Amino acid sequence: MTWQLAFLLATVVLVASAAVRSWLCSDAHREAAARRDLRRRAANADPLVTLAIQVRLGELAGELRRLSDDPDVFARAHHWRAVQSAYDALLREACRLSGLPVAETPLRADERTEADERLREELELSARGWSW
Repeated sequence: MTWQLAFLLATVVLVASAAVRSWLCSDAHREAAARRDLRRRAANADPLVTLAIQVRLGELAGELRRLSDDPDVFARAHHWRAVQSAYDALLREACRLSGLPVAETPLRADERTEADERLREELELSARGWSW
């Protein structure tokens, strides 16, 4: 009877270890670990860095309003694109700090963030208490 109990225990341990190994190699586990790391980074965000980004976002938003209100700005479209690109890059950084998923591709001069994506990022940040 003892050897049968030992055999049963060994079988249970082997099956359990195979199941755990299979789960550790699965995509669901990798995604869960990535989400956990993202939340951990968001929880450990430096408040002074967060404040600096919020202040800079406010300055860039003010600059965009000033450019849209002043028709006499030289090279207005160029300034608009430059400020809009800087605003988009800063929004992405703010999303990373707060733990929001963003596209990891870097912004380039010939690419711009779509208006609906920008609005989604702004609304998600506002929902998390960000203001600028």
